[in-house]
Amino acid sequence: MSGNMGMEQLIPIVNKLQDAFTQLGVHMQLDLPQIAVVGGQSAGKSSVLENFVGKDFLPRGSGIVTRRPLILQLINGQAEFGEFLHCKGKKFTDFDEIRKEIEGETDRITGSNKGISNIPINLRVYSPNVLNLTLIDLPGLTKVPIGDQPADIEAQIKAMIFQFIKKETCLILAVTPANTDLANSDALKLAKEVDPQGIRTIGVITKLDLMDDGTDARDILENKLLPLRRGYIGVVNRSQKDIEGRKDIVAALAAERKFFLSHPSYRHIADRLGTPYLQRTLNQQLTNHIRDTLPGLRDKLQKQMLTLEKDVEQYKHFRPDDPSIKTKAMLQMIQQLQSDFERTIEGSGSALVNTNELSGGAKINRIFHERLRFEIVKMSCDEKELRREISFAIRNIHGIRVGLFTPDMAFEAIVKKQIAQLKEPVLKCVDLVVQELSHVVRICTDKMSRYPRLRDETERIITTHIRQREQYCKEQLLLLIDFELAYMNTNHEDFIGFANAQNKSENASKAGTGRAIGNQVIRKGHMCIQNLGIMKGGSRPYWFVLTSESISWYKDEDEKEKKFMLPLDGLKLRDIEQGFMSRRHTFALFNPEGRNVYKDYKQLELSCESVDDVDSWKASFLRAGVYPEKDSSSANGDEQSSEDHETSSLDPQLERQVETIRNLVDSYMKIVTKTTRDMVPKALMMMIINNAKDFINGELLAHLYANADQSQMMEESPEEAAKREEMLRMYHACKESLRIIGDVSMATVSTPVPPPVKNDWLSSGLDNPRLSPPSPGGPRKVVPQQQGSLGGVGGGGPPGGIRGPHPPAGRPAPAIPNRPGGAPPLPQGRPSGQALPAPLIPSRR
Repeated sequence: MSGNMGMEQLIPIVNKLQDAFTQLGVHMQLDLPQIAVVGGQSAGKSSVLENFVGKDFLPRGSGIVTRRPLILQLINGQAEFGEFLHCKGKKFTDFDEIRKEIEGETDRITGSNKGISNIPINLRVYSPNVLNLTLIDLPGLTKVPIGDQPADIEAQIKAMIFQFIKKETCLILAVTPANTDLANSDALKLAKEVDPQGIRTIGVITKLDLMDDGTDARDILENKLLPLRRGYIGVVNRSQKDIEGRKDIVAALAAERKFFLSHPSYRHIADRLGTPYLQRTLNQQLTNHIRDTLPGLRDKLQKQMLTLEKDVEQYKHFRPDDPSIKTKAMLQMIQQLQSDFERTIEGSGSALVNTNELSGGAKINRIFHERLRFEIVKMSCDEKELRREISFAIRNIHGIRVGLFTPDMAFEAIVKKQIAQLKEPVLKCVDLVVQELSHVVRICTDKMSRYPRLRDETERIITTHIRQREQYCKEQLLLLIDFELAYMNTNHEDFIGFANAQNKSENASKAGTGRAIGNQVIRKGHMCIQNLGIMKGGSRPYWFVLTSESISWYKDEDEKEKKFMLPLDGLKLRDIEQGFMSRRHTFALFNPEGRNVYKDYKQLELSCESVDDVDSWKASFLRAGVYPEKDSSSANGDEQSSEDHETSSLDPQLERQVETIRNLVDSYMKIVTKTTRDMVPKALMMMIINNAKDFINGELLAHLYANADQSQMMEESPEEAAKREEMLRMYHACKESLRIIGDVSMATVSTPVPPPVKNDWLSSGLDNPRLSPPSPGGPRKVVPQQQGSLGGVGGGGPPGGIRGPHPPAGRPAPAIPNRPGGAPPLPQGRPSGQALPAPLIPSRR
């Protein structure tokens, strides 16, 4: 008996799940095993459902009557009554009341015009006349909008129907009137779209008594005409006249039986036609179907439960009205902020690592070591200009006398001018670091978005503090440069000294810029080559690898396909004006001697997404010894400079003195920039970064307490409150469902798969008719319900089908056992020839 009981329990279990979900208002992405009823607008769907119950209780009329899905749960019981989930506990014994309630509830959501809504109405009907069965009555397909209906009503209804029937776990009851052409059936077309194999479609043919004289639906009902895996069942509903005359449904069922038995075309299959048989078959198929899908459903629920558990964790002890919780939440958030900030700056291998771009500490590191250096080099003025300045300085210091010796004062004047230029790059470096730090603060405080006020307040306090420190740091760094200006330490051990400066040949001075690094990779990243034509791949990004010796580019990151390698020797950089249409920022590599750089191009134009990228690449090129081009047009105007240059070069003694000072300045500036490059990061670390860290760890809380009212600050954002509600609802729905499913213990009995049918009429491009042979012996005959064995269905399953043992006695054999997996092997590579896993049959422990 337990087996039988187990099977009977399955449908009520799914009913409980449906209720749990509808009640909690949860739109779970869960697919409960269910039967959806689809059909054209007057195919007779409602009549079929009413005949099951033996009562009139569905709204009738012209136009779209069903405007919300009706989840109809039929439950076999002694008393006859209905109840709605939305008015729990109220029993409707008068079925006319049920109809009024359905109409009222529909209008409540959709308005009294003919709009539709996909929020289901759950109706439960208890009756001795029904077998356990759950059906979803969906709106009929309409073509023409009426009343206030939106013009796209057809699309809306289709979308709603698809929402239910596209789920693998949904059986489709396709209702088609016999007096229309089956091939054009709306219901079958819809079913085909989501179930091209016809694995989960059950055909119902209504209005068999209304067919023209001399025609019948025998070929369809024998599953010959347009065969379906699960076959067709014919029914005769009461006519509109019968309904208005309140023809008793019991009498109607008797009349239906009589019609089939007396009709020459249907007599031989009368046992497999009619409403009672349809109800038995559906009960059987739904039960089998549930048995097949429950294990999967259970896994899904468990997965969902685990995902939710993490999110719900934080709300576990949440009482919105409890102040101590708020204080605790605030402290936790600040602690989180402290560790996040520290991690972002100091780096970490935690899961929070940003894998999309450089951020935090890494970016600041690049600012320290590449950007700063780049900004400093950008400042140093060009050679010709420098020599001019030196020659003016020397001549102006000598004044009216003829100078025999090189004056020291010229050296100081020039060096001071050069050192003063360092102020700009140093301040720029501070700005960049502060900008990145503010970015880090913004990212770290984002986790507080549950409490928008707390987040804004925290961000404001930290940023204000960083701004104050920024001011202080800039003052200190300018002081550092003022120290350099105050005294020229010509005794520095790295300084070349006067004697060496005079002997130092020009070449040696140039060697100073030589590459100290071995051939190491400096930078990789994407750039586009602007001056290649589109046809030659100019617009697509290449992957560039810059080393200290060369720049190479590849087709993509895996660096398999190398396009070109360009030695950096003798190359310089120049900026290129942004094109009129181009949103990209471009710079170019070129050879000052005017030789071709790449193929027959005088320059290689490279472009990046943003100015920052360009600057950052330039800084990397600098490390490889590729310097920006100097502007040749000098401030004094060209003509004058050339004339001055001639006069200076006429005097060989002056020329030598210029050369000497030039070497001294070069050597001294190397020392100063080296010191600066070394000290700026240290100062920034001490005065801004470490200080900000200490501030967040130490004083932030005090400021928060001092500045604002706690309860106000910890107000939740409304979205957050809603999210929390929804989350807890889903969590409880899941928990409840798992509890319900847990009641089902699963014992297994295997049943054969329904034989495949020749379904090449499904005009779906997937099928090759040869793959699904017609079942042996023409159309399959379904075993009448009374037979006790499972063995006689169709012509046996496909080669992989498994014969099961006989079911426990006392239980009718499944009419058409169903396995969603039992499609004929498809070309897509569904593994054929493997035995199908045995489905599970629950039985009560």
